[in-house]
Amino acid sequence: MIEKIDFKALSRALTLVENNLDGAEKLLLELKADPSVPVIGITGPPGAGKSTLVNALINRLSENGKQVAVLAIDPTSPFNFGSLLGDRIRMAEQFNKPNVFIRSLATRGSLGGLSAKTIEMTDVLRAAGFDYILVETVGVGQSEVEIAGLADITLVVLVPEAGDEIQGIKSGLMEIADVFVVNKADREGAATFANKLKKLSQQKENPIPVISTVASKERGIDELVELIAKLDQSKKPHRNLLLAEKAWKLIQQKRMENFDKQVLLTDLTAAANLPDFNLYRFVSDWIKRS
Repeated sequence: MIEKIDFKALSRALTLVENNLDGAEKLLLELKADPSVPVIGITGPPGAGKSTLVNALINRLSENGKQVAVLAIDPTSPFNFGSLLGDRIRMAEQFNKPNVFIRSLATRGSLGGLSAKTIEMTDVLRAAGFDYILVETVGVGQSEVEIAGLADITLVVLVPEAGDEIQGIKSGLMEIADVFVVNKADREGAATFANKLKKLSQQKENPIPVISTVASKERGIDELVELIAKLDQSKKPHRNLLLAEKAWKLIQQKRMENFDKQVLLTDLTAAANLPDFNLYRFVSDWIKRS
């Protein structure tokens, strides 16, 4: 019998942390995040089918009796600082499943799609009793290497059309992938592209597995789930370096929490109308006053 997670209480805890409300710091300081719960990062360029792949993974894992949490990272609106895309709408079929929890989260201006809040909220989920946590990033290309600092297992999702960019993949995403997923593998050129990826990955000391999927038809998902279960995240290289990256983001957030972006906008609007306006002088003065 699976122990039921209190989703309402979990949602309240995540809201506390996301908005830095009263009680958030105490909650985090007393948090007992389970490091054995794998965090699976799903990244890759726009149009690769990441959300469809996440849906397929949720279906298979939940069918196997696993409790699954999803953080769907959306771009932040520059006007209201909320998330724009609303991945939860695209995952509507999952809402009635008692062992699936989905939460959207804005990037909050982080170039790679991961803010300090992502780290904190992931750890809250790790403490809640889930078997798997999936983190889907926004899909803005190679700036998404930040996912490697958060995830135990990073799935880089690509499509056959990426074959022309194979050298770019070698110099960028090759460094962060634990698994390459060639999605939409029913398209022309998919097998050739997958073979190219395999040859590239074999040049590394630890070759990167390549799995072909058609997520919309749930083809290849069983093989991907089996591979995820076999990967040993405890042996991930540079683990302490990645942990330091997490700490750096959290420290950065703490240092910046007294800076009010709306006040900055108001002050900047007034200063920009002055004839001798200089952005760098404005920033220097504004920091001293804050």
